[in-house]
Amino acid sequence: MSHSTQSIPAHQATNGTLILGIETSCDETAASIVEWRDGAPRVLSNVVSTQHEIHARYAGVVPELASRAHLERIVPVVREALRSADLQGRHVSAVAIGNRPGLIGSLLVGNAAAKAYAWSLGIPVIGIDHIAAHLVAGLLDAPPVRWPALGLVASGGHTHLFRMNGPRSMTLLGRTIDDAIGEAFDKAATLLSLGYPGGPLLDERSSSGDPTAMRFPTPRLTARSAREGGQSTERTLDFSFSGMKTALLYAVRGIPPVANRPAPRPPLPLTEQRVSDLAASFQSAAVNQVMDVLHRALERLETQNDRPVTLLVGGGVTANRHLRAELTKFGTTHDIDVRLPAQKYCVDNAAMIAALAHWRYAAREHDNLCLAPRSHSMLGRC
Repeated sequence: MSHSTQSIPAHQATNGTLILGIETSCDETAASIVEWRDGAPRVLSNVVSTQHEIHARYAGVVPELASRAHLERIVPVVREALRSADLQGRHVSAVAIGNRPGLIGSLLVGNAAAKAYAWSLGIPVIGIDHIAAHLVAGLLDAPPVRWPALGLVASGGHTHLFRMNGPRSMTLLGRTIDDAIGEAFDKAATLLSLGYPGGPLLDERSSSGDPTAMRFPTPRLTARSAREGGQSTERTLDFSFSGMKTALLYAVRGIPPVANRPAPRPPLPLTEQRVSDLAASFQSAAVNQVMDVLHRALERLETQNDRPVTLLVGGGVTANRHLRAELTKFGTTHDIDVRLPAQKYCVDNAAMIAALAHWRYAAREHDNLCLAPRSHSMLGRC
C-alpha cells in the first residue's frame, strides 16, 4: 500500500465524507456506504449476499460458480446499499474496491463494477487490500483508535500478524506457512462430517466436547525450519496448522500401516461424543497456537521499547467464540485495547473496504481506471 502521494493525518478527514465500498474477493457479494464522522468510520449500510447455498454441495468454493453469482448479484446489491443508506441528496466522494487478494474471476467482477460506477459518477476509484481491510473491521462504529498496534488477521484464507503505525503503515511480523486457521477449521469439519461452512459448525460442536480429550502437536517454527536458507534457530512469529490437520486425520481414520512394522491400533469409534471431543480439542489447539504467537510478539516488541497499545483483529475466524474469549482475556491481562469486530463485520464485507478507503482518501491517494485486480496481497511477503 505504498504510494508517492503526500499523507494527511486521518483525523483531518472531512466529517460527512461518504464512500461506496464493493467487495467480491471470494463468495460474498457485498456493498456498503461508510461515512467519516468524528474521527472514525460509521456504517450507513452494509449489504452482503452470500453464496453458501451454491457451494455447499462441493464443501468448498468453486471459483467459476462464484464469479457467475457475482455477475448476477453485484448491481442489485449496490442498489440496495445506496437505498438503505438513505443519503438524502448527499453524494459519495469515491468508490472503494477490494481488488486484492482473492479469486481472480470474482475480483474481476467487482473491479469492473467499481470502475464503472466511479467513471459514471466522475469520482475516484480506490483499490483496497482485503487483508488490510480486515484489520479496520473492529473500528467500524467504534471510538477512534490509538497507535501503534498489533494486527491479527484470522480468516479462511489468511493468518497474518502485523505491527502497525496506522491503517496505511504496517510491517509483517508472521504468517502461516501452510493452511490458514479458517482453512484448517473447514478441513477439520470435513473430516468430522460436520457440514459446510465448516468453521461455524466446528465452533458449535466444540461447545459439547472436552478440549483436553486429544493432544495435538504444537509447531516450534524457527528461521531455519520455516524459511529455506535461514541460519537462526530463534522461533519465528509464523503459524502452521498442517501438522494438527494430519493428527486429526489419523485420529479419525487411523494411522496408515507401514511395511515390516506392527499394525497400528485401529482408531476409536466416532461416536457423537468422540466427534465433539475432537472438535473441541482441535479448536483449542489452533486457538492456543494463535495466542502463543501473540504473547511472543508482544514480548519481542516490549524488549524493543515498541509496545503496542491496541490489538486490531479481523477475519471470519474472529467470530469463533473461543478465540474471542481468549483475545479479550489477552487484552485484560496486558492492558491492551482489543478491537474485536462485531459478528457481522467478521465475514467478508464491503464496510471494511470503504472504511480503509477513508484513510487513503484523506491522504489524497486514489487509483485510476487502469486499476487491475491481483490474486495475491501486496503486504510484506503475503
